Amino acid sequence: MTTLTHRDLGPDKRAAEMSDSDEAGYADGAGLNEANGGPRGAQGDPVDRRRHHAWVPGSAALLTWLIGLSDIVAIFRPDLVHKLHKVDYLVVPGTLTTVTRSADVIIGLMLLMLAHGLRRRKRRAWQAVAALLAFDIGIHLSNPHRRATTVIAVVLLVALLFFRDQFYAEGDPRTRWRAGWVFSGLVVADVFIGLTYILLAKGLQANYSFGQRVQETLYGLIGVSGPVQWVPEARGDLFAILTGALGIFTLVVTVYLFLRPAEPRARLGRADAARVRELLDKYGDRDSLGYFALRDDKSVIWSPTGKACVCYRVVSGVMLASGDPIGDPEAWPGVIGPFLDEAARHAWAPAVMGCSELGAEVWCREGNLTALELGDEAVVNVADFSLAGRSMRNVRQMVNRVAKNGYVAEVRRVGDIPPREIDAIVRAADSWRGSPTERGFSMALGRTGASCDENCVLATATENGVVRAVLQLVPWGSDGLSLDLMRRDRAAQPGLNDFLITETIKAAPCLGVKRISLNFAVFRAALERGERIGAGPVLRAWRSVLIFLSKWFQIESLYKFNAKFNPVWQPRFFVFPSTRDAPRIAVAALEAEAFLVWPRLELRRIARKLGLAKVKHRLRRSSPVPQR
Repeated sequence: MTTLTHRDLGPDKRAAEMSDSDEAGYADGAGLNEANGGPRGAQGDPVDRRRHHAWVPGSAALLTWLIGLSDIVAIFRPDLVHKLHKVDYLVVPGTLTTVTRSADVIIGLMLLMLAHGLRRRKRRAWQAVAALLAFDIGIHLSNPHRRATTVIAVVLLVALLFFRDQFYAEGDPRTRWRAGWVFSGLVVADVFIGLTYILLAKGLQANYSFGQRVQETLYGLIGVSGPVQWVPEARGDLFAILTGALGIFTLVVTVYLFLRPAEPRARLGRADAARVRELLDKYGDRDSLGYFALRDDKSVIWSPTGKACVCYRVVSGVMLASGDPIGDPEAWPGVIGPFLDEAARHAWAPAVMGCSELGAEVWCREGNLTALELGDEAVVNVADFSLAGRSMRNVRQMVNRVAKNGYVAEVRRVGDIPPREIDAIVRAADSWRGSPTERGFSMALGRTGASCDENCVLATATENGVVRAVLQLVPWGSDGLSLDLMRRDRAAQPGLNDFLITETIKAAPCLGVKRISLNFAVFRAALERGERIGAGPVLRAWRSVLIFLSKWFQIESLYKFNAKFNPVWQPRFFVFPSTRDAPRIAVAALEAEAFLVWPRLELRRIARKLGLAKVKHRLRRSSPVPQR
């Protein structure tokens, strides 16, 4: 495993030096950022990442967290010895009988949650923290027990106002409205639950009106006693616990949605896709992952000269790119700057999956990032490939066995296949999927046999005219292919994938192909070296962890599958800002590759199961047709 930082890179990488035009364009990039919606500060001027004070958001977040914790702990101060015997009541907001103590708990909880957003330079968090600090100072200004905390709050508020330009990260307007709607819906639900409890529990001292019961529920959500009196008091305590928990839940969900990172719907437009294809025609032979930038779920950022671009997708607050920047390597620094500016503008964590060693060097040097060797890409040189020899014995036997069972391979460009046949191949491939979730991001195109991908290659294996396995390979420059899709009928002969890959390599010269990139092997070096004689205990332990994880992520199986074809291994790197952000970025990468899929509530599917779709259809049929 190899780790690179910006300090490890030599200054003499001439192939990746910034061109004069892109250097000037980025140095004077105010017009570019303004035109493309680049990051802007509090006063509307473009943000300069080189003038950021890294200590400001971290220090402000720490002080905000401490003040929030102090506000919550402060409820234990009066009559401390007596209160310790009633901790089970004090920790529940419903038992706080004064507005001041309720405000302490609410403000404290909100400051604790806003501290993380403040550390990420979010403008909304800065506004909310400033307002809460001003209110907190106002209610505690005359309290002698809170003088120290009040002084710290005053200092922090002044510092936040002074360094307001350091908190520039924008939020998505959709999250603001979504938070408002969710807050309203949760409050209505809370009131309904509270009224239901009052109706079922009984035990009220008087026959209170509906308005008084609603007031009791609303007050209970913020930890204040209302007009309703309970008999016995234990029922009132239980009601306070219920409404207090509902209030905290409503607060937490609303603040989370309010500060949630924006995740724009990525869509690569036709104009941008055409420009990307032009760059791939000129520079596509440099990176086997270049063609995967044409995925439909990616956005694109261009350099000032238009000679380079980076395609990316935002996943869980991570601005995730894959492979090297597309275009002239001399223009890469001109697009890396706007990419990092866009990430800073929205408080996204920038990251790159699967870039080459040259790409990692440029990213680390220009962005002050860190690179970790993620694994190796298996590349087969067509001229050097042969099934002869002892090392290819298993592949040779598997291929011969498949051929003897009557399977026939056909390797063609997508543009040479009739549309009806492509549709039939796609339907067959979809029927073999074990899960509706489509995996892949960095080395997957996300579509099969599309008309815009006429240079892609489809390899099919048929048995008595029936398609049993499919491979799709995307162009890698003018003389290469990169494996995209590999599916087969589970009921068919084992070894069909080996058979199709071998037949594709044999047909490569007729297609003008000299090299083929196979699957990516994660942490291949650790798996290979860890099984050698003399491997150290640390390396063996790391290999054991990878084998254990292979039960879910197919780490070892992909490595062994690629190794059968005696490929040339080319290292690939994972670029990220710092070790602190690594876990968050790793989760986002797994989510982008669809190895980690969060459960979602599919309302349409539930409606179909309940028969609501049929009812809707009948209503439409029974409704009169308007006369024209």
